[in-house]
Amino acid sequence: MILNYDVLVIGGGHAGCEAACAAANMGAKTCLVTMDMNKIAQMSCNPAVGGIAKGQIVREIDALGGQMGLVTDATAIQFRMLNRSKGPAMWSPRAQCDRGKFIWEWRRRLDDTPNLDVWQDQAEELLVEDPANDSQGTVKGVRTIWGVELRARAVVITAGTFLNGLMHIGRKMVAGGRIAEPSVQHLTESITRHGIRSARMKTGTPVRIDKRSVHFEDLEIQEGEHDFHQFSYMGAPRALPQLTCWTCNTNAAVHEMLRSGLNDSPLYNGQIQSIGPRYCPSIETKLMTFPDREQHPLFLEPEGTDTNELYLNGFSSSLPMEIQLAALKKIPAFRDLKIYRPGYAIEYDFFDPTQLKHTLESKVIEGLFMAGQVNGTTGYEEAGGQGTVAGINAALMAGAEGCDGIATHNTFELKRDEAYIGVLIDDLVTKGVDEPYRMFTSRAEYRILLRQDDADARLTEKGYALGIVKRDRYDWWMEKKEQIERIEAFCKSFPIKPKVINGALEALGSTPLVYGCKLEDLVARPELNFQNLQEIIPELKEILNQPTSRKEEIAEAAEVHIKYKGYIERERMVADKMHRLENIKIKGKFDYPNLTAVSTEARQKLEKIQPETLAQASRIPGVSPSDINAMLVLLGR
Repeated sequence: MILNYDVLVIGGGHAGCEAACAAANMGAKTCLVTMDMNKIAQMSCNPAVGGIAKGQIVREIDALGGQMGLVTDATAIQFRMLNRSKGPAMWSPRAQCDRGKFIWEWRRRLDDTPNLDVWQDQAEELLVEDPANDSQGTVKGVRTIWGVELRARAVVITAGTFLNGLMHIGRKMVAGGRIAEPSVQHLTESITRHGIRSARMKTGTPVRIDKRSVHFEDLEIQEGEHDFHQFSYMGAPRALPQLTCWTCNTNAAVHEMLRSGLNDSPLYNGQIQSIGPRYCPSIETKLMTFPDREQHPLFLEPEGTDTNELYLNGFSSSLPMEIQLAALKKIPAFRDLKIYRPGYAIEYDFFDPTQLKHTLESKVIEGLFMAGQVNGTTGYEEAGGQGTVAGINAALMAGAEGCDGIATHNTFELKRDEAYIGVLIDDLVTKGVDEPYRMFTSRAEYRILLRQDDADARLTEKGYALGIVKRDRYDWWMEKKEQIERIEAFCKSFPIKPKVINGALEALGSTPLVYGCKLEDLVARPELNFQNLQEIIPELKEILNQPTSRKEEIAEAAEVHIKYKGYIERERMVADKMHRLENIKIKGKFDYPNLTAVSTEARQKLEKIQPETLAQASRIPGVSPSDINAMLVLLGR
């Protein structure tokens, strides 16, 4: 049987679901191929979305018309805004979700998406039209294990950890892409035979605990937050019951028991050769890396509102299951512990992301896109962000036109000063990976421009022009933008007189005024904010409380912009200067092996990666500022 589409998406994880929805919403006839329709967007590890820098990515996906933020808000059972003690550039939303409801909410959204079919099957072979002469090959589609041929102009590979997946618990090894699910054989080989490089990575997941066996009186409660914050700029407030999480620590007895099993640890007996995530290490890696630490924090988190299953964050492990259980029973709260399954590690294939363009299209095979863990990343959010960009570009390649916007673009790329997604993709394609890549705020040089509160300001109009953002979302952003500007204009023009305000300022611990000023000057003070100022300035209270949707969100956005205006403007100037290097195209202008004006390492890296612009070249590890200057001189000649 042969089925024809504009866009094929292989894999129904977080990258695949976002890619499929993006392409279909832009008008491309799309098919999502998944092995199990009942595990769409399965949260394979922690049933939580967001976190440091990851939360910003989810808000960016939402601002671009994606689904992850909406699904998260609809299934959230605990919400927190992390890093509140720091400036707003560091604030990051995080939500614990109901694992089962998350899947079915995604299923509902896929079922309701026009132009989107779902095909339950397993891709086995990538179909590529052989190149003529020395030109690159062109993707034709895939063939499945049941012999079905799915053809398309663009194919997006989002296979997660399933490519030749191998699971480890102690010395026991079982082929699989996830616990109780088969691995995908042969697909990697059908891709690498065309010249695309692959390698192996490792990740893992913790034990799952039976709630009924836990002594909660020995745990510390960690409550969520109940204010106006959420992920989507469009979604309804959280509807599910908000649940408690708990914390505890390991101890010396736990560590002693864990060490007794290290000889049978796949990580340390040579069984696992690939590299795991540096920033989400297994408990045995923590013991070896920090031998002097007497304890490590653990977080016990619910898997849903209707289940006794709990997730033990911080205890990822591939030690023998009897060692895992015995060690956990040394913690007072777990002395009578029962588990549903032990933690395990998994090895899987990924493809070198330096072989991709910034659109996430392959440099080797035309029409082949890759997103998610197959590019060497880790995390649902990083996968979803890549899936959104890959899906948009696959639809553009297939000639899709959005319903409401005007899709006149040939490709869609995000710069490093436009989105964390842009930082993520630029890091992948210019630097590559030697361990699973995880996003952090420290990876972004323009953090003040990439706040979680302004993702819609950065991206929604771009998404509307592409056709992925629909009219209702665009209209809401324009209304919100107008309200923010109204508040900022009021603060910029409203006069403050010392004799009227000084008593109140002293009561708030703020320095009295000597001369009059504008309200925005008071808002800029660290100790003052809209919350306390509106109690002493009735006119401000009136303008902040005018009837409008999500007025708290609007007020926060305006306040942040006023407080950090100087920093924002300065960072924008720096970013604009860097854009000058972004505009200098170098692809095809240098014979790198014979470019003696730059270092040997730079020649090797530049030849391998083939950057499009001088700015991309400057971000490649091993390419120094002096190398960039030499290239600038040569370009001038």
